[in-house]
Formats: sequence, structure tokens, C-alpha cells
Amino acid sequence: MQATDIMIHVRDNLNNTQKHNVESQLREIEGVIAPRFNKEHLLVIYFNSEKTKSSILLNMVQSSGYKAQLVGL
Repeated sequence: MQATDIMIHVRDNLNNTQKHNVESQLREIEGVIAPRFNKEHLLVIYFNSEKTKSSILLNMVQSSGYKAQLVGL
């Protein structure tokens, strides 16, 4: 397993329910281990890069209707 993490900046102001929904949807993607908002707009996702790609994770957040971009760690 090749575990890594990425950070996604979500420009929208999400309430706790919206954050929970995003985290739950990410957990459904094969290879995602631990998605969590660690600050108001920063989503950190720990995942197995042999099972999924950062672009897929970013696309899921964006396809939920939120403005988001990858942030370098």
C-alpha cells in the first residue's frame, strides 16, 4: 500500500452538515482512508495512491458543487 495525503482548499463556507457529507462521500471512494476538515476551509485526505488519484478526490468535491483546488503540502 502506498499511503499519502493531499490537502484541498474549499473556497465555499460549508456548515458542519455539508462538511460531514463531503467526508462521507469521500469515504465511499476505494482507497480513501481518512478524509477530514482540519480547518474551516482545508480538507485533508489520507488515501492509498495505488487505489485512487488526487484528481478523482478533487473532482468529487467539485462535482458536489463546491469551488475547490489542490494545495501543495
